[in-house]
Amino acid sequence: MASQEVLREEPTRGSLINDPRVRSIFVQVVAALTLILLIWWIVDNTIENLQRLRIASGFAFLKGRAGFDIADSAIAYSSDNTYGRAILVGLINTAIVALAGIITATIIGFMVGIGRLSNNWLIRKICTVYVEVFRNIPPLLVIFFWYFGVLSVLPLPRDSIELPFGSYVNSRGFYFPRAVWGEGAWLILLAFVLGIAMSWFVARRARQRQMATGQQFPVFWTSVALIVGLPLLAYVASGFPLSFDLPKKSTFNLTGGFQVKPEFLSLYLALSFYTASFIAEIVRAGIRGVSRGQTEAAGALGLRSGPILRLVVVPQAMRIVIPPLTSQYLNLTKNSSLAIAIGYPDLTAIAGTVLNQTGQAIEPIMIMMAVYLGLSLLTSAIMNVVNAKMALVER
Repeated sequence: MASQEVLREEPTRGSLINDPRVRSIFVQVVAALTLILLIWWIVDNTIENLQRLRIASGFAFLKGRAGFDIADSAIAYSSDNTYGRAILVGLINTAIVALAGIITATIIGFMVGIGRLSNNWLIRKICTVYVEVFRNIPPLLVIFFWYFGVLSVLPLPRDSIELPFGSYVNSRGFYFPRAVWGEGAWLILLAFVLGIAMSWFVARRARQRQMATGQQFPVFWTSVALIVGLPLLAYVASGFPLSFDLPKKSTFNLTGGFQVKPEFLSLYLALSFYTASFIAEIVRAGIRGVSRGQTEAAGALGLRSGPILRLVVVPQAMRIVIPPLTSQYLNLTKNSSLAIAIGYPDLTAIAGTVLNQTGQAIEPIMIMMAVYLGLSLLTSAIMNVVNAKMALVER
């Protein structure tokens, strides 16, 4: 009986210290409290130092008159505008150079990455040299190369190099015709957007049809006809409301047209060519990661090398390429802050000028950090959506 009573007794509880769940909660609470105390100490110390040095704080300075000009602005700006508008100009300039650089770097990177796997010895070696050169040079030196070694040695405006379509290039930048929109030009834009939407619909229906019946549809040429043909029809129907302001040579400079200044060109080209060298290696690794049996199976079905690469290899390689590709996009966006070295008015340069004029260091730095964080999170979110679309889905 005594032994049965002993067996019926509940087992004694162990110490709370030995309970993994309690210990985990305790560690998390201590870590959270430590982080809160650290942030509070930093904020309190910063406020105390600002008050001791009699430095103003807050974001009211954004409404003050800037008093400085910006050489390259995508929106209307003058020295009479506020600091807030000046920072907005820098944000837009940063976004433009980042977006243009991402598009160009992706195109060059994919071409070079595929070229490194070419059976043509010359193409393969040229692509290898490109990757090894640009990948092993600091991006700041690449910017200096384009700015001082290429663009600054171009001819003066009076001796501008004439390019096709009425364009010119000289030491002051690249000049090309500027579009002048007339009444009814909105129809062209509407037709272009409609063409893109219809192309997407056609591509989706064609994919569904191919999955169901195995029959292919000329999606590419249909999309080209829609995206190009509809705006042309709208252009004719609206009475030709589009004209072009062509750049013209004068005694000392070019007049008319649209000018892309050398600071933007050097930064854009440097970031594009530098980042493309890393993207090329990512693409090459992604293609190498696709089983060779996929290529052999597609060849056994009678496909040629071009369709095999486009329809079989690259779609599977994208599942490997996209995650590291996102990191390169983020690096390109952050590397755009090197524009300050050549005087391009990006966010870092303009916020630095605001900091020097107002004497408020904390707020401009917080704005810069928030903007770069926002751009990076937006890029990551877009790439995560693309990655989810490319991921394998179990049936």
